Amino acid sequence: MTISEWLGLATDRLAANGVDSPRLEARVLLQRALGLSHPEIITKSDSEIDPALADSLLARRLRHEPIAYIIGEREFYGRPFRVTPAVLIPRQDTEILVERVLTEVQQGTVLDIGTGSGAIAVSLALENPALRVTGSDLSPEALEVAQLNAQALGADVEWVLSDLFEAFAGRKFELIASNPPYIDRSEPLKDEVRHFEPEMALFADKQGLFFYEKLAIEAKTYLNKGGLIVLEVGYTQAEQVKSLLSAHGWAVQPSSFDLAGIERVVVARYP
Repeated sequence: MTISEWLGLATDRLAANGVDSPRLEARVLLQRALGLSHPEIITKSDSEIDPALADSLLARRLRHEPIAYIIGEREFYGRPFRVTPAVLIPRQDTEILVERVLTEVQQGTVLDIGTGSGAIAVSLALENPALRVTGSDLSPEALEVAQLNAQALGADVEWVLSDLFEAFAGRKFELIASNPPYIDRSEPLKDEVRHFEPEMALFADKQGLFFYEKLAIEAKTYLNKGGLIVLEVGYTQAEQVKSLLSAHGWAVQPSSFDLAGIERVVVARYP
């Protein structure tokens, strides 16, 4: 079987399975299996291959396993991040949070709560080395992935194992950022999300608002005077999260929106 033939067959199978970008994903899987670049896949399209490894990767994708877990990587803020099933796969929407943090603080201390793969913390540290960035997570496995990403990308980040603020007694930050679990368990999700990504990074009680309420109550203790909290929120949660923050004494700031005009990042200052 040639590269071109395998790509055609794999593309058809992925398309029949409902994959949004079947040709792209087929190529990415084959590149990983053969260790070839995109240009090499094109120039060697008539080359004969042993399809065994590529077939095994394709079978995983046809079972709805996310391609990021299959190849072990996802790009975020222009950089490749290692991902495993221990961490949430970084989403493009979360880049909006990174951009907002970078506009709000030029120096000082920043805490990323629930860091997962470290995508937020590492991106902040690399984009602005004047920031002293700390990333925390409840999962030791997630922190291990975050540390590997920091090492691979050359980011100076402090990593702390902590359940929210448990390990931060007496510490203060200029800004606290978080993309917390915010999905209600009753919400319909794609199989590749519900059955493969870590539950503790996805779901929250109280209609998905549990962690926002905790942060609204607790975060102010760990901020310097006038400090900010910057939160990614679900598509329909912005007003509820802003109300929670206001109810606990925060001064809500203008939000950041995604390309579709949806409020995705809520910001508040504690006077």
